Amino acid sequence: MTMWQAPAAPGPGRRRPWLRIFFSGLVLWLLTVAVTFVTGNPNLVPTLVLLGSFLVPVTFVAWAFERRDTGELTPTLVFGTFLTGGVLGVLAASLLETYLLHPSPWLFAGVGLIEEAVKLCTLAFLTRRLATKTVRDGMVLGAAVGFGFAALESAGYAFTALFTVRGLSLMQLVQTEILRGLLSPVGHGLWTAILGGVLFSASTRDHFVVTGRLVLAYLGVSALHALWDSMHDIALIVTLLLTGTPGQYELLRNGWLPRPTQEQVDVFTVLSWGGLALVGAVGVAWLLAEARAARRAPAGRAGPGGWRIPVRPGP
Repeated sequence: MTMWQAPAAPGPGRRRPWLRIFFSGLVLWLLTVAVTFVTGNPNLVPTLVLLGSFLVPVTFVAWAFERRDTGELTPTLVFGTFLTGGVLGVLAASLLETYLLHPSPWLFAGVGLIEEAVKLCTLAFLTRRLATKTVRDGMVLGAAVGFGFAALESAGYAFTALFTVRGLSLMQLVQTEILRGLLSPVGHGLWTAILGGVLFSASTRDHFVVTGRLVLAYLGVSALHALWDSMHDIALIVTLLLTGTPGQYELLRNGWLPRPTQEQVDVFTVLSWGGLALVGAVGVAWLLAEARAARRAPAGRAGPGGWRIPVRPGP
């Protein structure tokens, strides 16, 4: 196989590496959970946090790597993009959100715009030396940056969940890791994979091209991100509008939080989880549409429009 040949698809009887990664990691995480609960050893907490936070993101990056388009994407490149992109992403996002965002109705919109911009810029910076830029490779590398971001973010949430007003709570930590692990495939990795595909679709060996389509894709995934983050608040407001009573509205006007009824709890649960499922389904459908369009379009041909950013490809 030469450097520019697409990798051969695994044979039907060949076991997928990503499955081995997932099940091996899952067994190790379960063992760590069991031993930590039995012994109460705080030294195992970092192992528990890292295994639980990185298991699903690493598995999906390995799955995406099998679907790369060229031999230029090596395990070293993808792993470096995952780790470096994740670290640079969370650091830049933390700085920008600290100094640019303040509590307001538009907070989640600001978070979406900042984090998606940071991941897109990080992706472009780390892949600037690629000689061949195809849509599928852009999706793979975008997913690597997004899942690296998601893994480190999940580690932070899991560590924070450990501390409660009643002391350390391993149960809270484990629940947080399970929830974020289940949701991570339709979050950061998916959104940045879409942006990576759109970015690479118009880019060439010597230029990244910022097109109107890329700007629209950026705004679209930022909107999905904002809806995802704000779904709890949206579900709460809709639940009150649909099932609220005059007494509850009066308590809210006086600054008190009313106790929800069982019906309201059920409606809120359906709306919040249903909303997340809808946002995730839109993202998956969008990614599949980009992948189908990529099979019909020639790679590496920039259109006449757009802002060309020169890059220096590798040797």
